[in-house]
Amino acid sequence: MLQAHYSISYIFISEFVIPSWISMSEGWLEDWKKYVEKKPVFDLSKVAKWSEVKVYDLSQPLSNLTPPFPTYPPFEFKWIKTMAENNVQAQYIMTPLHIGTHMDGPLHFVPSGPDIGSIPIEHWVGEGVIVDVSDEVGELGIYTSEMVQKKAKEHNLELKPGDILIIHTGYHKYAWYQPGADTVRYMLKHPGPTVEFAKWVIKSKFRWLAVDATSQDHPLNTVIRKVRPDIVEEFEKIHGKKIDELMPWPENYQVMHILPFKYGIVHVENAGGEISQIKNRRCLIVGAPFKFIGGESAFTRLLAICGE
Repeated sequence: MLQAHYSISYIFISEFVIPSWISMSEGWLEDWKKYVEKKPVFDLSKVAKWSEVKVYDLSQPLSNLTPPFPTYPPFEFKWIKTMAENNVQAQYIMTPLHIGTHMDGPLHFVPSGPDIGSIPIEHWVGEGVIVDVSDEVGELGIYTSEMVQKKAKEHNLELKPGDILIIHTGYHKYAWYQPGADTVRYMLKHPGPTVEFAKWVIKSKFRWLAVDATSQDHPLNTVIRKVRPDIVEEFEKIHGKKIDELMPWPENYQVMHILPFKYGIVHVENAGGEISQIKNRRCLIVGAPFKFIGGESAFTRLLAICGE
């Protein structure tokens, strides 16, 4: 159940509570209704030959060495019990949820939205495609729906309603744990989309998204535009235009969080791991957040199960 402190009207479906900020005609809420009324059976026979599959970990490691997103506090942990003193070992963590591989939930940007722990597990499992745009965009570049559709077509990938769409920018190679780690490039200069892409995502009716970058938004459509004006200058030099011309605010401000979230299309940020091994493929994708009741987001282990 959603927590009682949300002062909004609800549509009740069995033991789940659906906020009325989205019409019941929206696809993901229809799925919720189906999941509650009867446990669904999925035909995944066309995704892979199940006697010959591999599991790929698309997650980044998380530790106290992981740099936090600008303006956020870091991940911290400490020992609260040790073998020497207690004959057992236990740790305590203090952390924001927006670090490492995580799923941003609706509540992150929609105050009346459902908490991430109340979303049925079936929503986090499904067919998906990993589309590589790394040769289309570079530093501070803007990727578009046209680029993604072009790449999908080149590799005979059909983009279907209900698919999980994973964008491979290649920028996970600059994440903190990589041999070529470059925190500035990874966090502040990765490519990203604009409002055009957000509208296409909604029209395409994807289930949810993932990206191998610190944000699903372009970095300069986040707080980075305000805290790092030098990056703005670099962007304008690369593109030969003012940022307000190419990505005007407010329509582009955090648009991948604000607009798709209203339609239940949330996303994983900081994908990585073995993602480059399965570019331009269709696989079974699993991105289950931990069951955090009241949570606006949650850490996630992102997996791809692919036929060989």
